[in-house]
Amino acid sequence: MGGLGSTRVFGHSGGGGVDVVGLRRRPARDLYHQLVTGSWGRLLLVYAVVYFGTVAIFAALRLLVSARIFSGDGFLAALVAAAEAPPDSGPALSPRALALSGLHGLEGFVRWAELVIASGLVLAKFSLVRARVLFSDVAVVAPHDGGEALMFRMANERRSHIVDAKVSVMLVRNELHDGEVVRRAHDLALVRGGSALFSHAWTAMHPIDRGSPLSGETAGSLEGSEAEVLVNISGFDEGLVKTVHARHVYPASRIRWNVRFREIVRLREDGRRVIDYRKFHKTVPIDSAPAGEKTPTRKAR
Repeated sequence: MGGLGSTRVFGHSGGGGVDVVGLRRRPARDLYHQLVTGSWGRLLLVYAVVYFGTVAIFAALRLLVSARIFSGDGFLAALVAAAEAPPDSGPALSPRALALSGLHGLEGFVRWAELVIASGLVLAKFSLVRARVLFSDVAVVAPHDGGEALMFRMANERRSHIVDAKVSVMLVRNELHDGEVVRRAHDLALVRGGSALFSHAWTAMHPIDRGSPLSGETAGSLEGSEAEVLVNISGFDEGLVKTVHARHVYPASRIRWNVRFREIVRLREDGRRVIDYRKFHKTVPIDSAPAGEKTPTRKAR
């Protein structure tokens, strides 16, 4: 799935997006968010470092105690003996034995704390709900109702239905404004931007009429303005009983002109409908037309 991290406007530094200057990020203050939303590999790596680090620290402390650092009758030994010796104890234990006993108790507490925190992080990570929505590899500009329309496909990969699904589409491109190049976003209205029940495949269409931000655009002009089409879908998964959402990005290089999607729905002889997802991403050419000259930017309207 294409994410916002790969876009020029919403992406992060190093991912082809925007370099952020002056904003002081403090990952350590939001470590919970970093671990829960990050990869499983990162979570396991951090936990392994903490776990084996704890093992090493307490092993070193036991080594120090075994080396008779606490065996003398100094203040530290007396303090440990006074703190750890039970009130009704039998034969008095040596300061070193008391120190080892206290160290063992401290290690048990740290282990327990690590287990509780790790369990909470794993449960939170498993509780994250993600939609299983398949997007077509490309979007197409094809004939529609006597004109043209931008189209892309979506499919629900789960058996459960997505209720009250809504799709929003936004075009982001470079434009000239007062002699300067700025990055502007435009909403693209869909023929059907919502579905009461999203069960299988859905082809979203944006008519390219006079009021469309794509009016007069060509493949060359979109690439020249570094245009991107951002898609967001949300709805209520009746199986998970939770709201889910998914998103995808179509850069200008992934928008195909003068082609249409292959038909994926057919009827069997017994009258049952069949959806062939093997053709989900495939396109077929239509009447070709010149794509136009590449232009660096489009004048703001």
